[in-house]
Amino acid sequence: MLEEHDWIQSERHLFGQPNSSYDFKTNNPQEAGQRLKKLEETTTKLERNVNKRAMNMLNEAEERYNELMKKKRIVENDKAKILQTIAELDQKKNEALNLAWQKVNKDFSSIFSTLLPGAMAKLSPPQGCGVLEGLEFKVALGNTWKENLTELSGGQR
Repeated sequence: MLEEHDWIQSERHLFGQPNSSYDFKTNNPQEAGQRLKKLEETTTKLERNVNKRAMNMLNEAEERYNELMKKKRIVENDKAKILQTIAELDQKKNEALNLAWQKVNKDFSSIFSTLLPGAMAKLSPPQGCGVLEGLEFKVALGNTWKENLTELSGGQR
C-alpha cells in the first residue's frame, strides 16, 4: 500500500490518533471499506441511468448563455448610442435646413422685389407644417398676400 499511495507516508504519524480522520476506534476501517464498496456499487448502477456528460453540457450551455447575454448587452448599448447619434444628426439637419431656408427666403424676397417693385414674396411652410414638409411660394402685391400664382395676372406672373 505504501508503494501505491504516496500520501500514507506523509500522514502515517496521524494513524490511530484520537479526534483525527485516522482514529480507528471511532472510524472502523472495515465498516468504511464495506460502505465504500456499497457506494461504488450504487454509483455503477446510477451511471447506467445518469448521463455523466449532462453536467458538462450544462456548464457549456451556461457559458454560452452568459456569453450571449454579454453580447446582447453590448448590442443594446451600441443601439442606444446609435439612436442618440441619429437624434443629434436629425437636430443638426433641422437647424441647417432652417438656416438655409431663412437665407434663401431673404435672398428670394430681395430678388423678387427688385424684379417687381412694390411687391413682396416669400417661401413659407404650409399651415401647420414645418420646413421639412415643404415650402409654398407666396406673393404680396401691396398689402394683399396671394396664396398661389394663379391669382396673379399674366404680366405679374
